[in-house]
Amino acid sequence: MVDLLLSLIGAYAVICFCAFLLHRYFVYMPDRRRIAPAEAGLAGVQEITLKTRDGVILIAWYAQAKGDKPTLLYFTGNGGSAATRASKIARMQASGYGVFILNYRRYGGSGGWPSERNNIADAVAAYDRLLSLGVAREDIVAYGESLGTAVATRLSLQRPVRAVVLEAPFTSVVDVGKLSWGFLPLSLVMVDQYRTIDHIATLRVPLLIVHGARDRVIPVGQARHLYTKARQPKTLAILPRGDHNDLFDRGAWEKVHGFLEALVPAEHADVAAAEFAADEEGLTAERFAAEPVLAASANAATGATLES
Repeated sequence: MVDLLLSLIGAYAVICFCAFLLHRYFVYMPDRRRIAPAEAGLAGVQEITLKTRDGVILIAWYAQAKGDKPTLLYFTGNGGSAATRASKIARMQASGYGVFILNYRRYGGSGGWPSERNNIADAVAAYDRLLSLGVAREDIVAYGESLGTAVATRLSLQRPVRAVVLEAPFTSVVDVGKLSWGFLPLSLVMVDQYRTIDHIATLRVPLLIVHGARDRVIPVGQARHLYTKARQPKTLAILPRGDHNDLFDRGAWEKVHGFLEALVPAEHADVAAAEFAADEEGLTAERFAAEPVLAASANAATGATLES
């Protein structure tokens, strides 16, 4: 009996060790092909290359905003690449918004290997590159989709942005993993945990969370939990028929567009940046310390939950 118990403990330890070694293969599922924007059917979008501090070349796509529209600094989910978001980019362009979408390491022709640390650092590099293209910081909106919601949140604590949009966010990758792998101590074996729940309360800019009520990947309860933890001004839009990957077909862009249109014009935004100490990953950056930038709409001023 003791031998059997020891064998089971040993087998479990091996499984946990394998999970530690291999978990990133389940978190990151890139489409590695380098596809030009024109090949994806997009006009007015250019390919941008960035070189990281450790010498890795990243590929991004950039479409310039029209007039005084803000630019969405877009961080994708864990699968595909910028090219697989071509239809979403086209809708953003059609509404006049600029888009700067980053291919994480190993995605869409980018070099290197993805990790939480790398993705956060690369997000800061993408932000700085967007500034170099002439986009003012008060015209940048951090936009995250699924995995990218954690990246967008972290970026917004290190660089000033006008607002944050989170499409299908999670509280942490560990919480998502437990839905399928609850028998594993994921909080111990996973290095990349993307714990948005630990950072969401620190945001000091207008926040929109969009989630599908029928999401089979990330339960809508996780979006509600983030919303509860976040500061005002904030809006939660629940799409009753939305799953995880079909939100733009269920009215998500209309929610995002309305939120962006309600923001105070950039020239009236009180943007005050302050130096802050390096975070736990050793990144030195600016921290946004402005008062919330918000239009005088009742929903935005008080926070709103929209289910339609």
